[in-house]
Amino acid sequence: MAKVAATHTGWQRDVRATLVVCEREIRDILRDWRLLTPILILTLLFPILANFTAAEVLDFVGRRGGSDLVGERLLPFLLMVVGFFPISFSLVIALETFVGEKERKSLEPLLASPLSDGQLYLGKTLAAMTAPLAASYIGITVYLTALYFFQGWRPPLHLLAQILALTTAEALVMVSGAVIISSQTTSVRAANLLASFIIIPMALLVQGESVIMFWGQYTTLWWILAFLLVVNILLVRMGVRLFSREELLGREIDMMQLGRLWRTFQRHLSWEWWLFDRERESLPPSVRWIGSVAGLYLREIPAIIGRSGAAFLVVLAGIAGAFFVGRGLAIQYPLPEGFFPALPAGPAGGASLAADWRESIRPLWVLGHNIRALTLGTVLGVFSFGSLAVAVLMATLASVAYLGFQVAWAGHSPLLFFLAWVAPHGLLEIPAAILWTTLAVRVGAAFVASPRGTTVGEAWLKALADLAKVLLAVVVPALVIAAWIESTITPQVAQWLYGG
Repeated sequence: MAKVAATHTGWQRDVRATLVVCEREIRDILRDWRLLTPILILTLLFPILANFTAAEVLDFVGRRGGSDLVGERLLPFLLMVVGFFPISFSLVIALETFVGEKERKSLEPLLASPLSDGQLYLGKTLAAMTAPLAASYIGITVYLTALYFFQGWRPPLHLLAQILALTTAEALVMVSGAVIISSQTTSVRAANLLASFIIIPMALLVQGESVIMFWGQYTTLWWILAFLLVVNILLVRMGVRLFSREELLGREIDMMQLGRLWRTFQRHLSWEWWLFDRERESLPPSVRWIGSVAGLYLREIPAIIGRSGAAFLVVLAGIAGAFFVGRGLAIQYPLPEGFFPALPAGPAGGASLAADWRESIRPLWVLGHNIRALTLGTVLGVFSFGSLAVAVLMATLASVAYLGFQVAWAGHSPLLFFLAWVAPHGLLEIPAAILWTTLAVRVGAAFVASPRGTTVGEAWLKALADLAKVLLAVVVPALVIAAWIESTITPQVAQWLYGG
């Protein structure tokens, strides 16, 4: 009991210290009237402009005899934009959280305090979130008040709650990213330039949300909200792991040491040789080459797969989710009756279908399509901590599941369909895609889940080297063979199964 009480007291002490830092930062923000005044003016001005725009659009639609649906979808969209706009120009407060104080020479006393790195970072992050959130809520309030008095419009309670939740989540993600930038740069100018990597993706997300709102698919917005909350948790964890007061004070200028990075990557790109009882240099070149290849396949690849177990579990969860997504889409969007009117059941039909497949599917096209899709997933995974890499794989597998359910509901055998059109090449293609995605998840997750005793950069370069070795040794050869099978063997198998 005494141990539990001590732990609880320590937890309370951490929270209290974090709130003290947060209170100190908020007081400093409120004292800077030159920063608060333009933020407040823009926060009040933009909702008025949005209300004027809404009134003009509604009047134009009414005079042209348009549908009221345009107005119903436009007003919530402008409400979301009004909530997002103040966050973008209030982000300067978060960008100055660490680097601004460092330039003003006011950070050293705070860093010399007995506060831990986690307490200091979380306290300043909480304080940086107050101004963007307050500005966003003020803008939404002004816009809704003007709409109520001048247009007589009030949003449904569930829609208002959804937009407020989305706006809050977007603000948290943007501020968390901005604080990371502030803690890792050496000048406010560099932090402001890097802020475009936060504002532009979030602006694109808002545009995507607007399309979803105009289509009336409000349920999808809840999934986006869940994704934003997960990203925010990962960003906060990443910031805490990256933050170091010693490095913050010692870093004077940002330098890209490409030579050092390349040497580190080369070191991780090497692997253990498999013959340890004799000196490698004393063997003939052919034996040394065989030993190196054997070491890659017998030692290094299994070791890479072994340390990618957590990422593999994430991919497996995504595969299970793809099955349910495909089933849900099949229920919601069934293909019209007669879409599968003549899955051939005779030799002539099977031969015809196989010939059409060979004419339209070429090995290089299949290989290029697979590599482009998986490369896109890897790039997206780097910027989403690995999550979007899984999403790309899920999209492909969900489409296969969707077709399987549609074939079954059309009265055909889904097992026969799978054996004919997926299994011949899929036995290589699907495991290769899963393995590529697993390593891509590791590359993205290295920013927030680096092993103990290694830096984030070291963990990322090691994950990238593991990805390169697996791609060259296993995945790309498997995709090449699968592409050839898909264009030549798969139609023959389909002809044999359906023709028989």
